[in-house]
Amino acid sequence: MRYNEKELQALSRQPAELAAELGMRGPKKGSVLKRRLVKLVVNFLFYFRTDEAEVGRRPGEQTGVGGAAPSAGFMEDPERKYHFECCSEEQCQEWMGALRRASYEFMRRSLIFYRNEIQKMTGKDPLEQFGISEEARFQLGGLKA
Repeated sequence: MRYNEKELQALSRQPAELAAELGMRGPKKGSVLKRRLVKLVVNFLFYFRTDEAEVGRRPGEQTGVGGAAPSAGFMEDPERKYHFECCSEEQCQEWMGALRRASYEFMRRSLIFYRNEIQKMTGKDPLEQFGISEEARFQLGGLKA
């Protein structure tokens, strides 16, 4: 995927769904655990040195979250997983849930569910008012959330 650098920088400064200082280990074998400020903004995972100088970002869709501690792989290179170390079990569960909710598939299923609920209540497809064609509806028709 292509991203505009200035837009990503602006996005990284937006309020986060979740932010914390976590231990972070990169995808390379033998990577050292480093303390980073990690922010989840929509479905972009940003990480910074603790002095707020931006280190990097992992924009785009996560391919998975799993294990006893949060780890995430990304569509552009799913074999490269980033591992995070939390301060407590509660914090770990909070991050794993937030990363799952930030996935494209979760958002897609939510859109399908709410679209169907609105259609049941109003009798109208809420996407029609925006002129979204049947073909461009994220293949929503016939799927159940």
